[in-house]
Amino acid sequence: MGQTLALLAADSKDLSLVGLLERTDSDAIGNIVADCTITSDIIAGLTGAQVAVDFSAPTATVALTKTAIELGVALVVGTTGLNAEQESALREAAKKIAVVYSGNYSLGVNVLATLVERAAAALSPELFDLEIFETHHGAKIDAPSGTALLLGRAGAAGRDQNLDDVMVPARHGHTGTREKGAIGFSVARGGDVAGEHTVFFFGPQERLELTHRASNRMIFARGALHAARWVANQPPGLYSMQDVLGLS
Repeated sequence: MGQTLALLAADSKDLSLVGLLERTDSDAIGNIVADCTITSDIIAGLTGAQVAVDFSAPTATVALTKTAIELGVALVVGTTGLNAEQESALREAAKKIAVVYSGNYSLGVNVLATLVERAAAALSPELFDLEIFETHHGAKIDAPSGTALLLGRAGAAGRDQNLDDVMVPARHGHTGTREKGAIGFSVARGGDVAGEHTVFFFGPQERLELTHRASNRMIFARGALHAARWVANQPPGLYSMQDVLGLS
């Protein structure tokens, strides 16, 4: 993702790439990509930037956030797997800088989330069971994916629910009958799948399926740069891709 973002930004007519960051033990330190030298020095990497785009790891995101606040740099965060404390750190940062935080930067996925919320609001949980199935490449380390959780939150919001209260992340063994109002998640990992997500609404004698398939990770980088252009001109706050796309 880092290389894809760097090359897309460098090829853009309205963006300037001013820094590239990697972890301290990376073999890429000192390499040059799109005329920028990769560094592990966060201050050096962010100096002169309006927006930092981050697809890293939760602990790295928290460290980057602290420096972004100090330098007044807006953030576009695509890191997944953040725990409650780390997400809280982003919310605190958003009181001082503009932050876009999303589990998926695909434009199509974020339109899908809006459709899921509307469908969930229209299809009663007493009649329609909501299930989410996702597939990713075998190297992905978190599950369910950030995108699946984004879609789950959209479905829960449509039903005035809190996802944490109704989420069923896995099923195994003698689980008993399905509870009405639950939102179930199923996960597959393998190969080089960029990302596939289907939201099912199972009703009596009918089934609605809403699906998004990513064939190339370029879509996530393109969406993140779209968010970067937008957030550069926003006041401090925590924003989603629905805000970026005017879907809120």
